[in-house]
Amino acid sequence: MTVDVKICGLTTPSAIDAAVDAGAAMCGFVFFRPSPRHLEPAIAARLVERVPDGVLRVALTVDATDPDIDALLRAVRIDLLQLHGRETPYRVSDIRERFRIPVMKAVAIAGPEDLALGRAYEPVVDWLLFDAKPPGDATRPGGNAVAFDWPLLSGVRWSRPWLLAGGLTADNLIEAVTASGASAVDVSSGVEDSPGVKSPLLIRRFLDRAAEL
Repeated sequence: MTVDVKICGLTTPSAIDAAVDAGAAMCGFVFFRPSPRHLEPAIAARLVERVPDGVLRVALTVDATDPDIDALLRAVRIDLLQLHGRETPYRVSDIRERFRIPVMKAVAIAGPEDLALGRAYEPVVDWLLFDAKPPGDATRPGGNAVAFDWPLLSGVRWSRPWLLAGGLTADNLIEAVTASGASAVDVSSGVEDSPGVKSPLLIRRFLDRAAEL
C-alpha cells in the first residue's frame, strides 16, 4: 500500500527540503493570518521555488475573497488551492471555474452525519480532505492537533481522491491509515517542535513511517 503525504504549514527552507528529500507528495503553505504558519505571498513566492516539479504546491486559504485569491495566485506558483473555511459547494465551484485551478475542500468530521457534507462537495472538487472539527475555542479551522474517529471513513467510497488529517503523528500514522483506509494523509502540527515551527527531523520520521505502509 502506498500512502502519499502532504506536509502542511511549511515556512522555512530547511523544512521544505526535508519534506521534498524524504518523499512528500505535496507541500502546503498557509495564507491565513490567525495561523502561526501564515506566510505573506512575497515570502511564499521564494519558498515554493524550492519545491520541484512533481511535488504539488498547495495553498491553504480560509474564506478568502476573489481579490485575495487573485493576488495570491499572481504572486505564488501554486498547483492546488485548499479551501479550509466555510466555503459552500457553490463558492467552491465558482473558485474552481473562475481561477481555473484544481481545488481541495476540507470537511470537518465529528460524527457519521458529517460525511454527508463531503458528498455535497464531491462533484465540485478535485480533492477532499477530512479533518477533525476544531475545539470550540479554536481560532483556526486546522492545525489544532485534534483527531476524529478514523473508522468513520473505513469502507466509504468517494469519486474524488481524499486525504486524512487531524492529529496525525509518526506514532499514530499506521493506526490511522489502517482504521480509515486512507491512501493519502496531511500532517502539520504533528511534525512541529512548537506551533508553527516545523522540525526537519519529525518530518523525515513521519515520511519514513509512511513509507513502511
